Order: sequence, then structure tokens, then C-alpha cells
Amino acid sequence: MTNNIRPADMNDFEEVRDITQTTIRAVYPNYYPEGAVEFFSAYHSDERIREDIKKGCVYLLEAEGVAAGTVTVAGNEINRLFVLPSYQHKGYGRALMDFAEKKIASAYDAVVIDASLPAKSIYLKRGYKEIEYNKIKTSNGDYLCYDVMRLDL
Repeated sequence: MTNNIRPADMNDFEEVRDITQTTIRAVYPNYYPEGAVEFFSAYHSDERIREDIKKGCVYLLEAEGVAAGTVTVAGNEINRLFVLPSYQHKGYGRALMDFAEKKIASAYDAVVIDASLPAKSIYLKRGYKEIEYNKIKTSNGDYLCYDVMRLDL
């Protein structure tokens, strides 16, 4: 497995958006009702992605010459970690997590992440602990449930 993780710039916006939205649309309907998927998709809006790229906290993983994954590191928080479905189960998500945790460890003593249902078991295996449970009622009455998790470094 060869991959390269680098800071994303505005020229990478479409790749970051496509990785994010493609993964949400492919994976999240298996775990959440439609209203929650729509909320999650809207939450990761073009505007938010652009803002984070401008702040310099978005990273892109290239695998086999393809933009296959992305992660956002803001302070001690890992956000918007997605790997295209066709590249999942090949170690790319682990590589992005390792990268983000190492980056955070250089300045903080803990990592915080909002864990959606598809990823929660991965974070538990990495030693993260649940510190808060949240649920958001969406406009159609569905709920988006997730945990805030923490890993002490």
C-alpha cells in the first residue's frame, strides 16, 4: 500500500467534497434514517469544506494516484474523516487516523472526535472512550445519534 497524505489546497476542493459526499451517501444509509443522512450531508457543506481548506486543516490521502481519503484536523479534534467506499478496508482510514493523531499529539494531550455509528467500533478498538452522547432531531423528525469520544495521548 503506497499512499501520500498532504495538505489540501483550494484546487483539491472538488476531490475533498466528492470523497465526503460519496462516502456519506454510500455508507450512512446503512446506519441512519434518511433525515439523518441528509442532515449529515448538509453539515459537511461546500462552505464548511472551503473554510477548512483555507484554514489549512484539511488533508488529502492519495492512493495509487487517486484522491481516496480525507481528514480535517482542527485543534485537538479529528473531523471529516472519510475514505471512498472502493478504498475502504485497505488500511487508508488507519493511515489517516495515525496521521491525524500524530499531528494532534505534537501540541495536545488528547484527541477528541465525534463518532458516527459506522466508525464508533473502529475508535473503540483504537482506545477511544465515550465521553458524551448526542442526538439531533432533523427537520423530518429523524434523529442523528453520535458519541463524542476521547483518546488520551
